[in-house]
Amino acid sequence: MYRLIARDHNAKSGEFVTPHGTIQTPVFMNVGTAAAIKGAVSTRDLQEIGTQVELSNTYHLHVRPGDKVVKQLGGLHKFMVWDKPILTDSGGFQVFSLAKLRKIQEEGIYFNSHIDGRKIFMGPEESMQIQSNLASTIAMAFDECPPHPATREYMQNSVDRTTRWLKRCRTELTRLNHLEDTINKEQMLFGINQGGTFADIRIEHAKVISDMDLDGYAIGGLAVGETHAQMYHIIEETVPFLPLEKPVYLMGVGTPENILEAVERGVDFFDCVYPSRNGRHGHAYTNHGKMNLLNAKYELDERPLDKECGCPTCRMYSRAYIRHLLKAKEMLGMRLLVLHNLYFYNHMMEEIREAIRDHRYQEYKKNKLEGFVRSED
Repeated sequence: MYRLIARDHNAKSGEFVTPHGTIQTPVFMNVGTAAAIKGAVSTRDLQEIGTQVELSNTYHLHVRPGDKVVKQLGGLHKFMVWDKPILTDSGGFQVFSLAKLRKIQEEGIYFNSHIDGRKIFMGPEESMQIQSNLASTIAMAFDECPPHPATREYMQNSVDRTTRWLKRCRTELTRLNHLEDTINKEQMLFGINQGGTFADIRIEHAKVISDMDLDGYAIGGLAVGETHAQMYHIIEETVPFLPLEKPVYLMGVGTPENILEAVERGVDFFDCVYPSRNGRHGHAYTNHGKMNLLNAKYELDERPLDKECGCPTCRMYSRAYIRHLLKAKEMLGMRLLVLHNLYFYNHMMEEIREAIRDHRYQEYKKNKLEGFVRSED
């Protein structure tokens, strides 16, 4: 259940009650694709840095260690020792981005595993069954993630298929939630809006899936090659046709700037690999922009990454030390940067929620964006 707490123009903040706790929105979901955050970050760390939701991937866990293995071990929460909400992506995006050979048919998709090449079939029912075995809090509907760019005809056919698949997902998840051996009998379902950069297709699809009264709605198929201006335009056009009383999730987005812009347009949920991936490559997100710790100018810099940050990294370690760790190929360097980046994202979402609830989001966004481009010195 979603309860709208405050609106500041189109920006909104609410509470989303789930079987594994209440999520305050807007929220950034920390991405642990294979049930772990890349960069040696534990679930205890996630608790310390203010993580509300962890996101894992259906496709990757199905391939390894196997969703049936996870079910035998008590489900994803017990497996990874995490008692807060978990969202599982349906696997659809990974099928389209990782599988070199795939064949789309009405029943689902035939493809080869990117790990060992074995043949796999995944359709709406299979995706729901895997996610039910994982016992995540929120299951994502299985959809086709169309290529960018795509013709109008291809996009319309793809979206129509995604709608038919969504209905099958809802039917199958309802069945699974009533089985005696199902771990999470209250698993929730989010539908996914598609349509590329065709605003009219997006709007019509939003209307159709809104009528299905799902637990939440995602906007998929963005940040796949279109410009930021196109992405923001599609969000502006689509969100008004999704239910105000349900959470809206912008999939795979993005940078701090992307999040600030999307929140202004009514988005509640976000996820992206940027904070962990960039941290592993020596980049830190700060209130004064993104830093590359491999730069020589940080060799003797005894300051924390960000003097305004209260994360475990900034409370203890200097830029010089972190740079040394990175240059020496010590894993601790990557871990400290990933911790910092995830804390930065989580803390920014706290600030966003406060700003919306205090009806000062426009001012907050303006100051935050100006800080990203202003020199710290």
